[in-house]
This record gives sequence, C-alpha cells and structure tokens, in this order.
Amino acid sequence: MEVLISGAQRGVGRGLADALAARGDRVTGTSRRPEPGPRMLELDVTDAGSVRAMAAGFGDGPLDLLVCNAGIYPDKGQRLDTGFPAGLWAETFAVNVTGVFLTVQALLPNLRRARGRVAILASAMGSDTRAPGGSYIYRASKAAALNLGRNLSADLKAEGIAVGIYHPGWVRTDMGGPAADVTVAASAAGLLARFDALSLATTGVFEDYLGRAIPF
Repeated sequence: MEVLISGAQRGVGRGLADALAARGDRVTGTSRRPEPGPRMLELDVTDAGSVRAMAAGFGDGPLDLLVCNAGIYPDKGQRLDTGFPAGLWAETFAVNVTGVFLTVQALLPNLRRARGRVAILASAMGSDTRAPGGSYIYRASKAAALNLGRNLSADLKAEGIAVGIYHPGWVRTDMGGPAADVTVAASAAGLLARFDALSLATTGVFEDYLGRAIPF
C-alpha cells in the first residue's frame, strides 16, 4: 500500500509511519524541516507553493492512503480575558483546516488513480457535544476540520474515495504532554485498524482510535 502522512517526523505521525513501514507498506512522510531520508518530503501546509512542490515531489503514482496528521495546539492554557489573539486564530486555522484541504486537493489525482482513502486526524475536542470551555482556537479548528472531512466524504464518495475523521486519543507527545493516557504505539495501532476498516460504506465516520463513534 502506498501511503503519505503529513507531519510524520514526530509524535503520532511518526508512530503511524513506523507501524506502516514495519508491516510492509510504502510510506512517504512530510515535515516542515525533514530529516534526511529517501521517503521524507518538505511540506509547510500553510504555504500553497510548498504544498504544490510536495505533490510534485511525490510524483504522479497512485496513493492508497493519505493521512492528514499535521496540526498545532498553540492556545493551550490561554486566558479568556487576555489570550487568544487574532494572529493565533489565523495561524491555527491555516495549519489545522486550510492545510488539510490544500493537501487533499494537491494529491487528488493520486488518490483518484488508486481509489484511495483519506484519514483526517481531528479531535474529540472538536465535537459540539464536548464543550467544557477553554482552548477556543484549537477546539474551533478541529470542529472545522471535522466539518471539512464530512463534506469531502460527500463529494468524493462518487469517485470511490472514502474519507474518515479520527481522534487519536490523548497521546503522550509534545502536544499531549507527559500526563496523557495513551502511548504513541497504542494510538498508532488503533488508528491503523480504523484506516484499514474505512470504506465507502463508512465514509464520513468520526471515531476514536479504538473505533468508538464520537458525536458530532
């Protein structure tokens, strides 16, 4: 299987890349500052030119699975009365929403050749039913990523391309922090099972790494 993962140099993206490669899949990763390697492409998802260059670097071959994993959470711990500046909103949406769209758009020809699948890593924090307050920018961006994935699933179903939206769990990464309750390996293993199960019959699904449905 030919796979491309954005944001694959560390965290969940790296865990997914390692797990896929270990089972024999051909994996291309992306990073803003990639380490040297034959299957790592430079990609800044906020830069349309960089996205186009990444797609050109990948080539015109079929793509069986695109994992949109690149994301940021810069507003953790900000105060309602003094935080959440406008620039942080723009930066976060550029990565977590626009970046996902541009990546999918640029690789559509490859996905069409394979009748491939798209996996968007969102978050349960983007669910309208889970709103305890705080993290306004991140929550809003992940809600938008969920909405984007659901609409892509509707448009691409007729072309044989399935789209799933997934919550990786609260994972022990730089973003999740050391108190998180899920290891990278466990999250990656669960997500791979979800990706393997994704089909046109389940396109538009929103679920966590264990396969539990998350309310929109």
